[in-house]
Formats: sequence, C-alpha cells, structure tokens
Amino acid sequence: MRFAMLKFLAASAMMGSLAACVPELGVNMSATSPAQPAVVAVDPAHYAAQPDESYTVPAVPVAEVPEEFQRQTVDYTSDEPVGTIIIDPGSKHLYLVTARNQALRYGIAVGRSGFGWSGEADIVGRTTWPKWIPPYEMIDRRPELEKFRDVGQPGGLTNPLGARALYLKTNGVDYGYRIHGTPEWESIGHNASSGCIRMINQDVMDLYNRVPDGTHVVVLNEDGSFPTKLTVPVVKKPAVKKAATPAAPPPPAPEPDTHPVYGPL
Repeated sequence: MRFAMLKFLAASAMMGSLAACVPELGVNMSATSPAQPAVVAVDPAHYAAQPDESYTVPAVPVAEVPEEFQRQTVDYTSDEPVGTIIIDPGSKHLYLVTARNQALRYGIAVGRSGFGWSGEADIVGRTTWPKWIPPYEMIDRRPELEKFRDVGQPGGLTNPLGARALYLKTNGVDYGYRIHGTPEWESIGHNASSGCIRMINQDVMDLYNRVPDGTHVVVLNEDGSFPTKLTVPVVKKPAVKKAATPAAPPPPAPEPDTHPVYGPL
C-alpha cells in the first residue's frame, strides 16, 4: 500500500513539473516563427503639447498614430556600439542603441520613391527651430518655393524641418540629408520626404537631447541589410533649353493683333 502511494505521489509531481512547460492556448510555439521584440508600453504623455523656447509644440493625437510608430524601448539585436543611430527605411523605424540588444525606437518617414538612400554618416551639427533653405532642384520642381531661395524659411511651427534638425555628413561631405522634425505627424510611417528622415516633433526633441555631435548613423538598405557603401539617388536636373536661332521677321500683319497672348501656352 505504501509503495502504491509513493508511486502515485511521484507521478503527480512529474505531471506538475510538465504542466509548467505546456504552452498557453493560442500561442504559436513553432520554431519558424520570427521572434517579436519585447516592447515597453508606449506612453501617450510623450506626445502632449510641449512649450519650447518661444513656441508651443502642438499635441499629437496619439490615437491616430499606430503604436509601432510611437516612441518605445524594444529588444534589438545589433553589433553597433551604444549610442549609434540605426535607421531602417523598410520598417520606417529609427533605433538609438541604448544597451546590448536593446534600443529606443522611434517612428519615422523616409524618402519617397526615387529619393531613398543608404550608407553611413555622422551628425556634424544640431539646431533648434532650424531655418529651411530648399535646394535649387526642389525649387525647380515647386516654383512656389522661389521666395525662399538663398534666404530660407525662418524656423517655426510651420517650417518643414520642425523643432530640431540633426545635420549629417559622410566622410566630410554634406549630401543634404537631415534627421529633423515635422509638423506633418501624419506622414510618419510613410515614404513621404525628399530623402531626409522625418520624426514627430516631440520625438526629434527627445532624440536631440540624447545624442551629441559626432554620433554615428547607419541607414540600412531597403531590404534591411547593412550597407557596404553610400548609395544616393541620382536626381535629374531640368534640361537647359538652348536659345533658338532667331528667324527672319515675318511680314507685317494686315491688321494689328488685338488679343495678344502673354507667357507660355
């Protein structure tokens, strides 16, 4: 009888130990399932209205920003040292490496089709409420920006560079790329820029306070692989029209034209 009781107790203990290894219902334990990053809950307070210098950055409607594009700490495997910024254009995320296999992740907007780039760079300067000087190529595409040629648009709540700008150079060369804020928070998570990395204003203000000049930046390839070289888009400049050879003047019209046409048709 005693032996039978001992055998029952041993079997019960074994079943109890095995029960701890049984996965919960609905959890996929397949070895082929990709590992999901451990995420610290997002904090809506990150996106409240925020006074800054002579401005008040408007609150962002958090309910309209997908959680994956809100600032949060995640598990992130990387060989890059702490303090490195890694930008993944494919997933629309910017990672600031904060510890081994951990990073602070922000949502971003990246270059639209034909304007993406990849490679390595360094932050060479940081500015609060930066002036925006549109490149000549952009002015050629958008003539309404002509008024900002050379003089630029003063910093402010409607400035396309937002509350902060971090200036990037690769091997000492400025290719015109920036990490900057934007008043267009709804563009985050999309291919929307002309190559710069856009962030929600509250996020770029947070990043600005965390990284110094000299911070190394890695922009991954579109497929998420590490870049082996700098790859920038080739922007076609508008063709320069050659002056036509003046033709012989036509004979005078019999009557004057009473409805002249000004400018191109």
